[in-house]
Amino acid sequence: MTGTPIIPDVGSPQVSDRLSEPRTVATPPATDLSAAQHVPELGPDPRAAYREALLELAAADPRVICLDSDTGGLENTFGEQFPDRYINVGIAEANLMTVAAGLARRGFLPYVHTMATFATMRAGEFLKLDIVGNRLPVRVIATHGGVSAAHFGTSHFALEDLAVTRALFDLAIVVPGDAHQIGSATRQLHDLPGPGYLRLGRSATPTPPGPTPDFVLGQARMLREGADVTLVAAGPLPLLFALEAADDLAAEGIGVQVVDLHTLHPLDRDGLLAACRGRAGVVTVEEHRPQGGLGDAVAEVVSAELAVPLRRLAVRGRPGARVHEQRTVLQAHGVSTEAVLDAARELLARRPDDRTHESNDRPIQQPAQHSAAAL
Repeated sequence: MTGTPIIPDVGSPQVSDRLSEPRTVATPPATDLSAAQHVPELGPDPRAAYREALLELAAADPRVICLDSDTGGLENTFGEQFPDRYINVGIAEANLMTVAAGLARRGFLPYVHTMATFATMRAGEFLKLDIVGNRLPVRVIATHGGVSAAHFGTSHFALEDLAVTRALFDLAIVVPGDAHQIGSATRQLHDLPGPGYLRLGRSATPTPPGPTPDFVLGQARMLREGADVTLVAAGPLPLLFALEAADDLAAEGIGVQVVDLHTLHPLDRDGLLAACRGRAGVVTVEEHRPQGGLGDAVAEVVSAELAVPLRRLAVRGRPGARVHEQRTVLQAHGVSTEAVLDAARELLARRPDDRTHESNDRPIQQPAQHSAAAL
């Protein structure tokens, strides 16, 4: 591609030349899963599902601008259909955020594309100051979330990004549970007045079994109903592990509530409390470090209101010493169907008698408030 892209006039000057040409990203050979694992049918590719939604938005809204950082693929999709609204800034994530902020200030709706770890680590300061600090309508599309780029090594792991984004004020954060949610999530983020962060994986993952309620931003999806224990998950493989464990427990006569908490901000506080109230315990499942992600988000709500024990399954230790594919890395570091089963059974074994258990329905008594004059 050569020349200067001309962006439709919606109240801003022309944007400068693209800074670099897009490069082709080679796809590594797939790694076979263990033969002992039962793997459901793969769903759509998450990045392809997102690009389709973005093209639809761009066709309907001339303010949509696609900012790329040599991620590979957007130049052949968005770039071909809307060449005047596609800008590749190259591998320069800090510039990516500042360019997006400038375009948003001039009336455009930029969608910026990079890997999750680069969006929040390398460019975190610019995300914080330029975009979130000014409440600009920039959508950060963060691919390769968690260890979905495990074959690239630890430089591409994104196990801290949700801790960073949750700490930023009023940034919408969405972690779709499967690729079928991505289109709805993208369209609903588009309608928000402020910034948004959409965390995606790299490759197709198995489609979760069973019915899948519609995606509604800020509203948890209840995928299984049960009164004994609650499993709360975010992200495709954590959700799959929770559902697999729920089916195994259901076969044992155990009622399991499975919650897809796809939106970490704004959090569905009421839905989460209703799903956890009266259960023997709550297990959270996430593709993230224990600190700052889904587990902390759930604990902040549930532990403040309910006398319900909580177990958090997250990526622990130091993954990356050896190269493995995504599911193997998760299983080796504490996130798997077996780990969910163990945590749920441990909570059930500790469940008090019926009379004591019923007290879990009552909220925790909050400390009395005193006036300053009384202290």
